[in-house]
Amino acid sequence: MPNFPRTDLAVEAEALHRSAAAVTELPGVRAAQTQRRGFAVTQVEVLDAAGSEALCKPIGRYDTLDLTPLLRRADDAFENAAQTLSELLRAALPLMPEASVLVVGLGNRAITPDAVGPDAMQSVFVTRHLRAQLPEQFGHFRSVAALTPGVLGTTGVESAELVRAMTDRLRPDAVIVVDALACAEPDRLGRTVQLTDTGITPGSGVGNDRAELDRTTLGVPVAAIGLPTVIDAGSLTDDPRAERMFVTPRDIDAVVRDAAKLIGYGIDLALHDGLTVADLDLLLS
Repeated sequence: MPNFPRTDLAVEAEALHRSAAAVTELPGVRAAQTQRRGFAVTQVEVLDAAGSEALCKPIGRYDTLDLTPLLRRADDAFENAAQTLSELLRAALPLMPEASVLVVGLGNRAITPDAVGPDAMQSVFVTRHLRAQLPEQFGHFRSVAALTPGVLGTTGVESAELVRAMTDRLRPDAVIVVDALACAEPDRLGRTVQLTDTGITPGSGVGNDRAELDRTTLGVPVAAIGLPTVIDAGSLTDDPRAERMFVTPRDIDAVVRDAAKLIGYGIDLALHDGLTVADLDLLLS
């Protein structure tokens, strides 16, 4: 089997394997690209066990949103990107109006390329406590709680253990997980967001697999949203020493800050009917 670069992105895995096989389609895999509000969205569906084995991805749906118009500062790009992300999330995680949700930000806030999850939680509109304390003002919002479990090296506890414990305690109807990802193509670093209905295996893209967070382990539907922030240096050079390294863009601070806000707003728009970006600016200020 070819030695493919490490990547968490299904869209890259599909393209790499299709190119290596020199065929138009892979068995058990379906891919298509559409345009939404000026943004390119590529959907890869892993349909069965054959597709799962080919891409080394669980059966499910993987949407990749290209953020190029946002990075070019196109008119209304942030609002259009957030609305598009919210639509993709609603499609991946259909919810009844009264369904409650736990949103989890994985990663280490002290390490910028790994801070996407924790930073995104700052833009998630949490309402569980408000619905209980001020039902007249906030009772029409969905019940949303947020968790930033940290990492094993600083807490001594696996993130998955904390998420499972909180899920058992709160009994949400669904879980949304946000994390940093690894990619294989430099052009995708900080420039795409992947959303999947399969859950996530934290650290898999950098060879540090942790316990899975999915429907099997948590007992409820799990959607995962990720931003690629690192790339395997071995894919950029023939120097064998690079195989032990991952690299990140020099402007990673701004990349993570802006993308984390976008992801948080996209989650909010998906979970709370009727809200706008302007509303969220006020609610989260």
